[in-house]
Amino acid sequence: MAKKWMSGLALVSVLGTAVLAGCSSDNGDNGAASGDTGNSSTNASNDNFHKEGLPIVDKTVTLNALTIRWGNMGDSFTKNSWLQELEKNSNVKINWQVISNTDWETQKSVLLASGKMPDIIVGDLAFGDSDIVNNLTLFRPLDDYIDQYMPNLKAAMAEMPDLKKLSTFPDGKIYSLPARLPSRPYASQQPVINKEWLDKLGLKAPTTLDELYTVLKAFKEQDPNGNQKADEIPYSDTKDIDMNLFTPFGITDLRGNHMMIKDGKPEYIPTSDNYKAAITWANKLYAEGLIDQETFTQDETMLTAKRQNPDAAMIGFSYQWTPDAVFGPWSKQYETIAPIAGPDGEKYQIGDPNGLSFRRNELLITTASKYPEVAARWADQFYTGEASIQNFWGAIGTSISKNDDGTYTLMDPPDGTSADAWYWDSSLRDFGPKYVSPEFEKKIRLDPSSGDGLKLTLDSLGKDYVTQPFPDVMYTVDEYAELPTLTTDIESYIKSTRAKWITKGGIDQEWDGYVKKLNDMGLQKLIQIYNDAYDRYMTVK
Repeated sequence: MAKKWMSGLALVSVLGTAVLAGCSSDNGDNGAASGDTGNSSTNASNDNFHKEGLPIVDKTVTLNALTIRWGNMGDSFTKNSWLQELEKNSNVKINWQVISNTDWETQKSVLLASGKMPDIIVGDLAFGDSDIVNNLTLFRPLDDYIDQYMPNLKAAMAEMPDLKKLSTFPDGKIYSLPARLPSRPYASQQPVINKEWLDKLGLKAPTTLDELYTVLKAFKEQDPNGNQKADEIPYSDTKDIDMNLFTPFGITDLRGNHMMIKDGKPEYIPTSDNYKAAITWANKLYAEGLIDQETFTQDETMLTAKRQNPDAAMIGFSYQWTPDAVFGPWSKQYETIAPIAGPDGEKYQIGDPNGLSFRRNELLITTASKYPEVAARWADQFYTGEASIQNFWGAIGTSISKNDDGTYTLMDPPDGTSADAWYWDSSLRDFGPKYVSPEFEKKIRLDPSSGDGLKLTLDSLGKDYVTQPFPDVMYTVDEYAELPTLTTDIESYIKSTRAKWITKGGIDQEWDGYVKKLNDMGLQKLIQIYNDAYDRYMTVK
């Protein structure tokens, strides 16, 4: 059963206790390993440990596993019957230590400083790339463990090489295990429009920028919500323009770092010709009142109030994950449409042509663990299709039905519970090691009208236009030290000039000076860091 941790500074008092003092065997000294932190080949000869099959050990070994959950989700996922069966069949007992993300930042600093780590860390919410890179002595290189003890993951990496690229750190070693989630889309945010307004005005969904302009202008001027008020807002946002609005110009920034791949090479978006053209277009929309005049000043609460205005729908066009995501009582009025063609006549869609499925840092084995090969073999059990779906939606027989034809369908959640909340309650969900192959995905049957199934249905509108994103690269210790200094001032300047140019114009006259100032602020050094990280990523074999 999971052990809930104390929150806040109370953690300090327990850091030295057995909870964080590595792992223990329930049977004295008959564990699987001797506690070395290097290659594990000498450990496998221990009579208690089996390199293949189940059980993993003959006499029970306990591993302390730390995981972070959102808000007050707690430890209900530990009741997942697949996890409980794995514990029984492997003889590996997991002492779950669950912390809320709201308490984690303070506790993380204390934990890293103490160096007193649990055996394994589950889920990428615990430690990011920089946490790991800056504390490598706390985490084991896993290359040898993968090679010797993890045939499922090894086969997955052979089938999907991006798993290895994603997991390889700048020193060429793998310190964290990846995941490929099931039934994820290729397209990220997609264009969403008020179809009821289109129908009332006798308009079709726009397919080009010119058509989009015509539709937005009609939304503003022709009272499509029918309340005899000029309260329609064609497009609105908060604090800034959503960069998805620039997608028709070929601008697709999946990572949020202003980098994209164009013609097979990295490109920095805010100094590109396409960015300049997109800003000029947005300025035209703003000048004509087609972009909310409060876009750059209102907060999320103000925007939500407009999206969910109780008297009538107010917003015409947006970019969302699904059309029902943010519009509350008016959600049924909205539909997702295909990407808008840009000035070059081409369509572009932000996303990933390999699918938005890949994660890293989903499991780490610490140097404090006495049983790294046991932990590796335990983790490898997660890298099958059937194991993965049970750790994403919930166990077979509880959340999933396994059908006679070999397919899998999701059960209905209990009354009064949303499907997504039920999945989080029943499984590790987004967190932890997983691998669902494209072939296994063909066996999964999802409801096309809601949740994950709805997104896959909508994905068909944009997946053929998804661009190759800048990859999820990693940086060296020195690069991580430089990035905050460079990006803080550069990001602030880019954001402020974007707001000025969209609301007041002037980009043509000020462009050269803007580029020069960015270079004076260290832009070329920043781009070099991105390019070096990209080159390392692309050379992983």
